[in-house]
Amino acid sequence: MINTEEFTKRLQKVIDFYGESASSFAEKIGVQRSSISHILSGRNKPSLDFIMKVLSSYPEVELYWLLNGKGKFPSQKDETLTEIRFSEDKPAHNIQKTIDRIVIFYKDGSFTSYEN
Repeated sequence: MINTEEFTKRLQKVIDFYGESASSFAEKIGVQRSSISHILSGRNKPSLDFIMKVLSSYPEVELYWLLNGKGKFPSQKDETLTEIRFSEDKPAHNIQKTIDRIVIFYKDGSFTSYEN
């Protein structure tokens, strides 16, 4: 189970890292501004769909770090992706990155992440 308060801090760190406002972040990941506001305020917990949209739009964010705070942000292995994302901003690239990242969720709430 994720700690919602800690998740909120990490999400805010992602938003700040990219110099986004909550509105622009919501637009980039394809959710309503109110969704971001409710998650950041602690009113709502993030859905799996929300988390996957963040990972798809920002490939430098690692799933395990976002959910549990373990690992690094931004992901060191994806440093070149940051340059590609900002210089070319190809949505197809982000979609392919998400397709390459396979996540298996178990009944007990734990998960395993694999990358091709």
